[in-house]
Amino acid sequence: MKTNRQPRKGMRFIIIAFLVFAAIVGALVAKKYHISTRPQVPPPAEQAGTILVTLFFADESGDGLVREGREIEAGSDPAESMEAVVGELISGPVGDHGPVLPDSTQVRKVEVRGDQVTVDFGREFYDDLPAGSSAEMTAIYAVIDTIAVNFPQVKKVLFLKDGQQVETAKGHLDLRQSLSPDFSLEKKQDGAGPVP
Repeated sequence: MKTNRQPRKGMRFIIIAFLVFAAIVGALVAKKYHISTRPQVPPPAEQAGTILVTLFFADESGDGLVREGREIEAGSDPAESMEAVVGELISGPVGDHGPVLPDSTQVRKVEVRGDQVTVDFGREFYDDLPAGSSAEMTAIYAVIDTIAVNFPQVKKVLFLKDGQQVETAKGHLDLRQSLSPDFSLEKKQDGAGPVP
């Protein structure tokens, strides 16, 4: 007695086609996720226009940082672009995140020397920053991590107050030396903990 094998071959073809389709869709989703989560690097100065940057703002608890993307005008040189990025931090978040810098903050100058950036804030930043170690840590590391994510050549950030060296912003974090990025304050968007 003969059995009909045609339906099995057809079913195998459908299963193989489905698996190939699922693999392609999975690869596309993974690629899109990877592209959306990697930091954007500004184009060289000759490619003026808009750039996509990543900013760090306060999470719901106020003691962690979360990312927010934004499109800004590219500067003519790295220092100008970095100043524009810090200006966006001062403007505050567009989404539901909390601000990290007082809106009265003035950036006097941004200077790049090798892998170190010096950010000279006016006294308003230091005077108007809320008291407490959490506010100080999130403000300082929002600036450092935002600069470092968008400008990977930066390894250290030094803070000045009206052109002069400063000991701390609010008495907790030593600012006499330049500081390296530290992403341990970064939280997942749902606030469940540090980003891996």
